[in-house]
Amino acid sequence: MGDREKIIRYYQASGEGELAAKLLDLAEAALRNRKYKVTEFLDPYGYSIAETIGAHYDRLKLVSSGGYDGAERVKAVFVNEEFRGTPEVAVEAVSVTWDERYYQITHRDVLGALMALGIKREIIGDIIMCGHGCQIIIDSSFFNFLMQNFSKIGAAPISIAQLKIADIAPREEKVKEIKTTVASLRLDVIAAAGFGTSRSRMSEEIVAGKLKVNWQEAKNSAQSIKENDVISMRGRGRVEVCEVLGQTRKGRMSIVLKRFM
Repeated sequence: MGDREKIIRYYQASGEGELAAKLLDLAEAALRNRKYKVTEFLDPYGYSIAETIGAHYDRLKLVSSGGYDGAERVKAVFVNEEFRGTPEVAVEAVSVTWDERYYQITHRDVLGALMALGIKREIIGDIIMCGHGCQIIIDSSFFNFLMQNFSKIGAAPISIAQLKIADIAPREEKVKEIKTTVASLRLDVIAAAGFGTSRSRMSEEIVAGKLKVNWQEAKNSAQSIKENDVISMRGRGRVEVCEVLGQTRKGRMSIVLKRFM
């Protein structure tokens, strides 16, 4: 079995076999044309697949761009080592504002309004929420469509303007370190400690499909968590398991978490 088949089979187990095949096609095309190929926007797990693929080809290097430093969603670029130019990643940015006196709009509201226009998630990069509105990274091919058609979010009328990529501020996140002990390394237990809620409430959120582990949908409340795992929760940020220090005298697990908000 060749590397291509092994990679696809490996990622099929997590439901990402189709994405792996698509990324492999781009990598192999970059090898053939001796230039480069650019993916659509990928979440961190999707980019990790691109990294795996890039590591299997000696004549390829992998770079990424999400439009600004610290972007979470990025385009992966498979670059043939013989290529001497600068890859064109093709991203644009827009600034969106609304009257915050009357409308409280969330990241989820913005994303929902974009997808209601028929824009696929893979075309959209980061949505950066600001106090007065938001900034949206999008594939250049949809920039004109967005400028002409994006006029409201829910019931809220909006104003939209082109934004220079250079004017996007690097991502700044608030980080809180949490040192605690837990009864076990189950997902519901760790997530409850990290997000500051009860285990029963967290179990409800997991059933509702609001949590991901390493950017994949959480399987169930009893899913085992290990050191370096990242737990993200829709609308609440993410928690990274930095250290599992071992068992206390009372039989609990001592852990160190980082909460990103």
